[in-house]
Amino acid sequence: MVFPLYDDNPFKLPVKPVVTWSLIAANFVVFFIELGSSDAATNAMIETFGVTPAVLVGNAPSPGGVPALTLLTYMFLHAGWAHILGNMIFLEVFGDDIEEALGRLRFLLFYLACGVVGGLVFVASSPGFQGPLIGASGAISGVVIAYVMFRPCAKVTVLFGIIPLRIRSFWVIGAFVVTQLLNLKAAGDTDVAYWAHFGGMIAGGVLFPLMRRPGVQLFECIAHPHYPGDPASAPPLERGSEAGTL
Repeated sequence: MVFPLYDDNPFKLPVKPVVTWSLIAANFVVFFIELGSSDAATNAMIETFGVTPAVLVGNAPSPGGVPALTLLTYMFLHAGWAHILGNMIFLEVFGDDIEEALGRLRFLLFYLACGVVGGLVFVASSPGFQGPLIGASGAISGVVIAYVMFRPCAKVTVLFGIIPLRIRSFWVIGAFVVTQLLNLKAAGDTDVAYWAHFGGMIAGGVLFPLMRRPGVQLFECIAHPHYPGDPASAPPLERGSEAGTL
């Protein structure tokens, strides 16, 4: 299992990733509300604000609220510490870069849109399912795909088992994507909503090129390879890197 820890220091960015930090804070606030509630209240919250496919398509009664709005609210609910910490670490590592590439408002819209599409794909994969879908994974999957389109050659520090490694983002995210795709067939036999991840990834791949700021390059280190002996073709240094590093 490859687990990202950090890429660059977001505090050194010229424009601080306020939306990324706010989303992380909002997720933790909701999670602490869940923790502080009784089991019955927590279950009621998840049933009301999670996405239940059978309810959304009209095959089961709504427990309350507006079913369509659960496509937004579900992504702020989490099932436990491992669930929220995993999602928020991914958002902290990759979100600040995408917020920089899109701008704050567009990043927020991008994040929410990826989550909505992830929820809709999950519903389409199991329209009769009567359990609630919760978690930010669909939205974060879109952020992850946007990151590899924006900074494919950035160095990311990851844990490979218990071993820390510093590797290119296309290896990290490539492993993530392959894992999600390989698990789609087993999606019905696990609690992990792989179809929501898949929907988020598709949304991120489509929306990021359309929503990026003018001048933001896609796949920059691939589009501008370095040819030995031709200094003019060398790409600019990565943020946070030093000359001579690989």
